[in-house]
Amino acid sequence: MVAVDPRSAAGTGSDRALQQLYADFDAAGLMPLWTVREGLMPAAPAPRAVPHVWPWAELLPLAARAGDLVPVGRGGERRAIALANPALPGDPFATGTLWAAVQYLGPKEVAPAHRHTQNAFRFVLDGEGVWTVVDGDPVAMRRGDLLLTPGWAWHEHHNTADAPMVWLDGLDIPLVAGLEAGFFEFGPDELTDTTTPVASRGERLWAHPGLRPLAAERDTVSSPLPAYRWRHTDAALTAQLELAAQGHPATVGPGHAAVRFVNPTTGRDALPTVRLEMHRLAAATATTAVREVGSSVWQVFDGEATVTLDDRDHVLGTGDLFAVPSWCPVAIRTDAGADLFRFSDAPVYAALHLARRQTGEPA
Repeated sequence: MVAVDPRSAAGTGSDRALQQLYADFDAAGLMPLWTVREGLMPAAPAPRAVPHVWPWAELLPLAARAGDLVPVGRGGERRAIALANPALPGDPFATGTLWAAVQYLGPKEVAPAHRHTQNAFRFVLDGEGVWTVVDGDPVAMRRGDLLLTPGWAWHEHHNTADAPMVWLDGLDIPLVAGLEAGFFEFGPDELTDTTTPVASRGERLWAHPGLRPLAAERDTVSSPLPAYRWRHTDAALTAQLELAAQGHPATVGPGHAAVRFVNPTTGRDALPTVRLEMHRLAAATATTAVREVGSSVWQVFDGEATVTLDDRDHVLGTGDLFAVPSWCPVAIRTDAGADLFRFSDAPVYAALHLARRQTGEPA
């Protein structure tokens, strides 16, 4: 076969046979690879999403205004305000595979039950007084806690307090949409459980380090532990930095402690399509630039940090969120110290053997 130069493949008007070939391709619903290869097989990932920052100082007042004007109930289901990447116009997606939203629940309000195939979590920046009920198990939501809602689990929220509460929702909605695999189902209008236990049933069974109930013989795809409490996360990060100061290799880098939230039945990610992490940077710490295949969304939980995305610096404080598209270099530095929550689509790329990571400044 004679190779065709794609620059001349469109024809000059003199090659009628070639022009007719392309016209016949189009009529038959065909496209020749030599005219589209660069778009299909780029030299490196070329995500449509761009790095972007959403300041908490803008998000919180807008969420509060929505609380005054937009009811919670059947139809809208949730007062959730999605982070929309400016390079994905018309789509409420933070990246091409990740959904992130601020959910606001007013005093004594109830968000009714539903379920969907998308995996979800809640991360609480501040406040308490809300219980999320997951498959009939009421789970308290408090500052720094990570709450899971695995795919197809019934879930509803009720605020018992006299003050509103707001938190970060993360889901794999864009991924499931791209795979055309989404299902959704309404639950009952009334709450299935209005109790407010200190510890959920799932925590009473599974929140004991290194101990597995013998009655639970089968591994589960998603973690059976519905809540990962801040006191445990904080203690683990503190211990890593203390041990590193004593000369033990306990951190991922100088002054950089990090944990991954895992499924206690398998040791794998707590959700099958979403990786969940907490990072702590000690004072006067700077991370090496890293880029990875797959995207992530971060939230500053406490402190202040300068985040470099594609060579552009952003000074961020508590509550601020930022998106890191696939293969975008990211580095973080802090003077006084900072804690950051991160979620990503890493389990998907690992399962498909598409994961790739580069440390250091891009070549």
